[in-house]
Amino acid sequence: MTEVLRDAPAIPTIADRPLRVVGVSGSLHEPSRTTALVRTILSTVAQRVPAETELVEVAALGAGFAGALTREDVAPDVESALQAIESADLLVVGSPVYRASFTGLFKHLFDFVGQYDLVGTPVLLAATGGGERHALIIEHQLRPLFGFFQALTLPIGVYASNGDFTDYEVSSPEVVRRVVQAVDRSLPLVEQAALVRRSEYVATW
Repeated sequence: MTEVLRDAPAIPTIADRPLRVVGVSGSLHEPSRTTALVRTILSTVAQRVPAETELVEVAALGAGFAGALTREDVAPDVESALQAIESADLLVVGSPVYRASFTGLFKHLFDFVGQYDLVGTPVLLAATGGGERHALIIEHQLRPLFGFFQALTLPIGVYASNGDFTDYEVSSPEVVRRVVQAVDRSLPLVEQAALVRRSEYVATW
C-alpha cells in the first residue's frame, strides 16, 4: 500500500476517549479491493486522531444473515457487528459496484440496522469499480441510502477503480491523496457530531 501522507496536523477529538470508527466492506470476496480501500481509510483516520477501529466484512459474515428475515434470526457475530455499526462515532462504508448499485448483502446488512440508530452519525462513503464510469455510485446509491437513516453523509467520498490497486492494496497516489483529503475535511465534522450526540445523551439522564 502506498504510504499515507502525513503532512496534515492532527485534529483534536473527544477529550475523554478515542473515536469509535467502524468500517463496513460490502465486498463478497476476500481478498478484496473494496476491503483494502476501507482499511486504508480506517488507517488514515487512526493516524490523524486517537481512534478505535473495527472492520465489518460482509464476505465473512454473509452466511450468518443472508437468509435472515428479522434481526432475531441473525447469528451472534452479525448482531455484534450491527451493535458496533449503531454505536460508531464514524462509519466508513464501501461497496464494489454490482449491477449499477451496491451489493445485495451490503444492503441486507443495513436492513437490520435500527431505523433511528444512525441519526446524525457521520458516514464516509467509498466504492470501487472496474472503471471511472462507475464513480457516481457514491452520489446516486450510497448517499440516498444513508440519507434514509438521517445519517450525516460526509462531503467527500472516495472512489477507486481496478487500476488503482496492486495485489489488492491501494497503490495509486491520487487515491491516497483523495483518502487524506476526505479524512482531513471530515474529522472536524465528526468531532462536532460526536460532541452533539454525547450532549444529547447526557441531557436524557
